[in-house]
Amino acid sequence: MSVFLLSQCLIAIAIVTDILSFQFKQKRHIVLCLALSGVLISIHFALLLQWTAAGLMLVAAIRYLVTVFSHSRRLLWLFLGINSLIAMFTYAGPLSLISFVGSCTQTIAAFCPRDQQLRQLMIVGTSIWLLNNYLVGSPTAVLMELLFIGSNLVGYYRFYGLPWRPRLAD
Repeated sequence: MSVFLLSQCLIAIAIVTDILSFQFKQKRHIVLCLALSGVLISIHFALLLQWTAAGLMLVAAIRYLVTVFSHSRRLLWLFLGINSLIAMFTYAGPLSLISFVGSCTQTIAAFCPRDQQLRQLMIVGTSIWLLNNYLVGSPTAVLMELLFIGSNLVGYYRFYGLPWRPRLAD
């Protein structure tokens, strides 16, 4: 099996955890799924020699686990600082900046105390990662981000209705 094919298989597994993640109501369950997915995605990027993205996704997996226990602003700034260091030391061009911005957006999302804010910011961050994955040339990762956005929107609608219309009484 080629390295590229192996990387795509890891993303296929990550797709399952991503789809499941936003079908949960409790933030704890959401972020546990995202942590597992983050490890798989990190390995995928390492196999494709995308070191900034690989490092950022590994930190993201750890960050998701930390946010199960704390939403401390100090930890938020710590993880944003770690993201900055990874981007600086692994910088390899515009893709490094794109993955950095996507990761920082999702870092802020992960530290939101309410799942509604988490979902909204994750859509933005995932859209940035979608661009990154397209430019990297990973078709399964592009599919994963599209499914992740779709799953997030379905979960958001299930729990909050349409964001631009008031929800009818149940």
